[in-house]
Amino acid sequence: MIQTVVKRDGRIVGFNEQKIQAAIRKAMLHTDKGEDESLINLITDHVNFRGKSQMTVEDIQDAVEKELMKSKRKDVAQKYIAYRNQRSIARKAKTRDIFMSIVNAKNNDITRENANMNADTPAGMMMKFASETTKPFVDDYLLSEESQEAVRNNVLHIHDKDYYPTKSLTCVQHPLDIILQHGFTAGHGSSRPAKRIETAAVLACISLETCQNEMHGGQAIPAFDFYLAPYVRSTYQEELKNLEALTGESLSALYDAPVDDYELRPLEGLQGEARLRQHAVNKTVNRVHQAMEAFIHNMNTIHSRGGNQVVFSSINYGTDTSAEGRCVMREILKSTYEGVGNGETAIFPIQIWKKKRGVNYLPEDPNYDLYQLACKVTARRFFPNFLNLDASFNQHTYWRADDPERYRWEVATMGCRTRVFENRFGPKTSVARGNLSFSTINIVRMAIECMGISNKEERINTFFSKLDNMLEVTARQLDERFQFQKTAMAKQFPLLMKYLWIDADHLKPEDSIESVINQGTLGIGFIGLAECLKALIGQHHGESEEAQQLGLRIVTYMRDRVNEFSERYQHNYSVLATPAEGLSGKFTKRDRKEFGLIEGVTDRDYYTNSNHVPVYYKCSALHKAQVEAPYHDLTRGGHIFYVEIDGDATHNPQVIMSVVDMMDRYNMGYGSVNHNRNRCMDCGYENAEPNVETCPKCGSEHVDRLQRITGYLVGTTDRWNSGKLAELHDRVIHVDTPADGNN
Repeated sequence: MIQTVVKRDGRIVGFNEQKIQAAIRKAMLHTDKGEDESLINLITDHVNFRGKSQMTVEDIQDAVEKELMKSKRKDVAQKYIAYRNQRSIARKAKTRDIFMSIVNAKNNDITRENANMNADTPAGMMMKFASETTKPFVDDYLLSEESQEAVRNNVLHIHDKDYYPTKSLTCVQHPLDIILQHGFTAGHGSSRPAKRIETAAVLACISLETCQNEMHGGQAIPAFDFYLAPYVRSTYQEELKNLEALTGESLSALYDAPVDDYELRPLEGLQGEARLRQHAVNKTVNRVHQAMEAFIHNMNTIHSRGGNQVVFSSINYGTDTSAEGRCVMREILKSTYEGVGNGETAIFPIQIWKKKRGVNYLPEDPNYDLYQLACKVTARRFFPNFLNLDASFNQHTYWRADDPERYRWEVATMGCRTRVFENRFGPKTSVARGNLSFSTINIVRMAIECMGISNKEERINTFFSKLDNMLEVTARQLDERFQFQKTAMAKQFPLLMKYLWIDADHLKPEDSIESVINQGTLGIGFIGLAECLKALIGQHHGESEEAQQLGLRIVTYMRDRVNEFSERYQHNYSVLATPAEGLSGKFTKRDRKEFGLIEGVTDRDYYTNSNHVPVYYKCSALHKAQVEAPYHDLTRGGHIFYVEIDGDATHNPQVIMSVVDMMDRYNMGYGSVNHNRNRCMDCGYENAEPNVETCPKCGSEHVDRLQRITGYLVGTTDRWNSGKLAELHDRVIHVDTPADGNN
């Protein structure tokens, strides 16, 4: 007798003879003679008693076919066989349709899931083929039944599911000093340690690009200024030695002598050693500038992941007050301002200015001039974004202004918003750590399911019950993925697990990575707080104080449960304000199909990202800041604050400073400013005029708006999916007078 059945997805379930009976009955109902209950039972009994204790679904169906063919009802056998073939074709049809959309380079949400990946190229197509075939494999063989059910019910999204079988991790903050000081080996050949700024800049690119092929998320450098500063000095020393060879004079006394600042200055009026020193400084500055230009150019042209997209790269800087560190920052900012290629805005790396009182925020601070330059660059080029080290949750007890390695105790972030700082299993730092994986809960759907409850208190309590259950499911799913990831061997990540992850240098090639990866984080994300609140009480948190208090109650509850999970599972769980891109419309489409159009909830093609005030809601930047600020402390897995401004920000860096002032005043962790920027796709000309259809420089009609999508820029909206395009269309300006600064 049959005891258990092996399903097509590999799961083993108990035998249920009613499924055989239902299939035969369905075939009979499509014949002229109709149903024969006695034959149904007879065939079911024969298949059951003659079968093995464990059989596959296909073997059972083959047995049913044979019994039907031996019976007098050949007509039923024909219908049964035809039905099996139709089901097989149907299962393959979906895959065929997906593949043909990729083959034909169709512009849809499958090929435009990632706005920085060109799925039309051969390498891009291969990535999409692999992605779309891997996801069903993960569903069928790697996810638990409850995780599968949550995904099927549109209440859970597992990010980077196509990378799940690779056991790869999401992101890492590169300890670039290790690479620069010691070089590295990651496959064939080795890279020697850096000796000059040009080599240091190239190695930084190689480190980011190489590791991108080992991971499924972004790559960041937590202290770009500190790491590259020593190579400014060594380059300066090299220029001094060149002068020694030219003049025959010894300048060794200048090798380690202080340099007040590395700035281009005229040589006129200078004599002797002072002239030679300034000449060496000028040559050094030019070389640093060229190195920074090359770094930006490389990060926008070097492709990774099979050659179909540039590296998702970020660099953090701002707090090195040494002359050498300041030189790195000044020249990266100048290069960014000038643009790349035909002068267009660089998409990568995402640049992040680490704002700190006493260092670079107030007029009396040593790096205040560079902060002003950073705001000027942001006003034209969108970057840098601003990371508030003075936020209460971004501070560290070890940080000291006179510590030459204080960057170790400074939070750093990925440009998209992912934050790693707190750590239960090692030092509290961002350096050499990252996110392991994250999953996002559709809190909107759970709220919609409660809308039929007339009593408000009961409705909200029911929602929290659903939320609690889904948090439990998500925590287990992330732990299950962790248990799978930890079985990877160090040799599978030759750069990451030898040089870049805390304590990875102790691993041997055949060792599992289990002993080190718990330094990373597991993120529980959420999407659509605004729509969730509309469904529960009829207003979102930008509209009423009642909604704001409920929103804070929801996210606080998530934070508290996540802290409990950290103790229970012994992982670094955190709440993430999800940077949804493809997900922004995916959840909505399915919910609308099931629940219909609900005003303020499913009536747009996207759900609002995480805890943001909806992009279509007209309010001042100040009001937006006041509403969103409290959520930053609750979402320590990552968050971001955006302000949309109108017109050409190039001539108004003060508006950028006013946004940073609001971040400072309201204890926000990370933020930036969006503004209008048009780019000619043919000649690269840029301006900020509204509704530009033809390029004023070359007359081309290939003009696109440069826009931020989830934290990073996208050079063309042609690659945006329908949900994000709808959100872009709905964005409104946050009109506000500049906030009174603290400086």
